[in-house]
Amino acid sequence: MLRCFIAIDVEKTDKIEKFWKEINEAGADLKMVEMENLHITLKFLGSTDEKKIDEIESVMRRSTEGMQPFVVKLKGVGFFHNERKIRVIWIGIEDEGKLVKIAKDMEEGLARIGFSREEKEFSPHLTIARVKSQKRKEELLRIIDKYRRFEFGEIEVSNIRLKKSELTPKGPIYTTLREVKLG
Repeated sequence: MLRCFIAIDVEKTDKIEKFWKEINEAGADLKMVEMENLHITLKFLGSTDEKKIDEIESVMRRSTEGMQPFVVKLKGVGFFHNERKIRVIWIGIEDEGKLVKIAKDMEEGLARIGFSREEKEFSPHLTIARVKSQKRKEELLRIIDKYRRFEFGEIEVSNIRLKKSELTPKGPIYTTLREVKLG
């Protein structure tokens, strides 16, 4: 069994790196996403039978059929759960609903081949850090507020990738198993 997810890789930019460093240096109890591992998760699959990889790739292809490469804006920052208990710090994604459409189509296709559906509605975002405790929360909130409407630039979405995630003591190692190109 492999631990897998479907994602769009995001190259680091100076603006992303500046925000990343500020969050990292806030003195909070965080697990930062390594700069080389930045991605927009479309679907976390979890424990996946290697025999299903061809079927997963087919679902990925059907979910992007006829879709040309497109641009998304990285804009604003926020957090998941709530202000009392911050769990994830993210950079927002603005597009014309294309990522939501891909994710929704994949959700349907993957459910047909045995993957469980997400409980929450898909909300495209770029995870920067996972918050392990609420230590220095006020400092995190100050930085988040500073970048709340900040524009980090644009990225072109030209493919989606099925990734394998190996958890190691030094952090996860991501390997691309399949890639589906748009257009």
